[in-house]
Amino acid sequence: MAEERTDSQTLTASIRGAGLRVTRPRLAVLSAVDATPHAVTEQILDAVRDDLPEVSRQAVYDVLRALTEVGLVRRIQPSGHVSRYETRIGDNHHHVVCRDCGRIRDIDCAVGYTPCLTADDDHGFVIDEAEVTYWGRCPECAAGTTAPTEGSASPGPG
Repeated sequence: MAEERTDSQTLTASIRGAGLRVTRPRLAVLSAVDATPHAVTEQILDAVRDDLPEVSRQAVYDVLRALTEVGLVRRIQPSGHVSRYETRIGDNHHHVVCRDCGRIRDIDCAVGYTPCLTADDDHGFVIDEAEVTYWGRCPECAAGTTAPTEGSASPGPG
């Protein structure tokens, strides 16, 4: 699935709609996350500094936290990996992670609504979401055409 970038006016409206004041760092961070799904903080920081060279690392962390808290950004952290961020929210999708290079891709839930999995015993919880991470090897790693990225190789759970 090709990723589509969201225009600046739409991102601005999203920030306002979430009850946040629109600032250059917030707009730059949201734009960077939107442009690079599953980006790690360093990638987001680099992209933001292309437009705002004076922005601090702490400011980017603070903006990511604020955008996550209001639901404009989703933070994912597969076992053994650093946090990654995406703007694909409000739908029911999961992730597949390459054990060798750390590449992450979205996988739509076959059912299409949340939760797409039913627990055999909910222990009294009202379950509203199921988060699944699939682990395997991406086509390039399986074919031996990609070298592992530093710090990304992880055996994952199981």
